[in-house]
Amino acid sequence: MSISISSTLSTAVVAAANSSSNAATAERNPQPQPTASNSGYTVQLSEAQQVYQLYNQGQQIPQIAEALNLPVNTVNDYLGVTSSGS
Repeated sequence: MSISISSTLSTAVVAAANSSSNAATAERNPQPQPTASNSGYTVQLSEAQQVYQLYNQGQQIPQIAEALNLPVNTVNDYLGVTSSGS
């Protein structure tokens, strides 16, 4: 399982941001404009980041381990959880 965060900027939002920038800078450094087929950006989270994300969403450590197909000890390591041995 992988978790991704995606965001789509509308052409109107990008155009508004570009129009507020310095026109002289825009002439020297033109920025590529997104097209209608641009579905947005996707960020791939590392395994550790996925663990943190799920933990912050309230999932328990065994649930996180199962969802990401990881050993419970690995999830504990990512979260800095130490087990108290006898």
